[in-house]
Amino acid sequence: MKMLTKTHPTVPAYRRIQSEIQALIESGELKAGDTVRSERGLARTHGVSLMTARHALRELELDGLVERHRGSGTFVAPPKIHFNKLVSFSEQMSSRGLVAQSRVLNLRVGEREHDIAARLALAADSRLVKLERLRQANGQPFGLEVCYFSAEQFPRVRRARLERRSLFTMFEQEYGIAFAYADEEVDAVAADSRAAELLQVPKGAPVLRIRQVLYSADGKPITYTLALYRSDRHSLLVRRFR
Repeated sequence: MKMLTKTHPTVPAYRRIQSEIQALIESGELKAGDTVRSERGLARTHGVSLMTARHALRELELDGLVERHRGSGTFVAPPKIHFNKLVSFSEQMSSRGLVAQSRVLNLRVGEREHDIAARLALAADSRLVKLERLRQANGQPFGLEVCYFSAEQFPRVRRARLERRSLFTMFEQEYGIAFAYADEEVDAVAADSRAAELLQVPKGAPVLRIRQVLYSADGKPITYTLALYRSDRHSLLVRRFR
């Protein structure tokens, strides 16, 4: 009696190459700016066609992990934030194998921010915490963020602690807030002198501006953030349906 064996689909060769290079990048063995092996080199090492090796590099490029420059080769791309999932900056950086850091530039309580209070569904004369931070990863500037939230609802904010931990984490652990979604407005603006200096870009360089209202699971607005991000270190993927 003939035995029937169950077969399993094999992983395509280009996927194996892609996964191997991605692992080297995420482990830090390949760093931003490092050269990635050429199509011919990959084809020879893995015993595949040039088309297969090219496909693997193309997929890595689409994922924002490498940059391909005609005539000079393929290089590990600077790390980018992908705005497709609601996670903290620290979580985003950790997923790319980077260490997130925050430099607190300003932390104060103020009033008369009527427009922002309205966005947070608060009374016009509400006292608001204004937190301005330079967001960094591995010592490199990624974004300049100004975050507002209610001083009455969140009175235990301390400057030093916010340089060592995520604001997400503080809200979740100290106040029991579960975040659900965010409404965001995204556009491009020119960096003014201060933003350019902090983000280490030329004055007038295009930066990504995001205005975000972050909501808890019960639908309450918790924070309003106005942020400027280096456009070369961020990407926004939009899926459209018909």
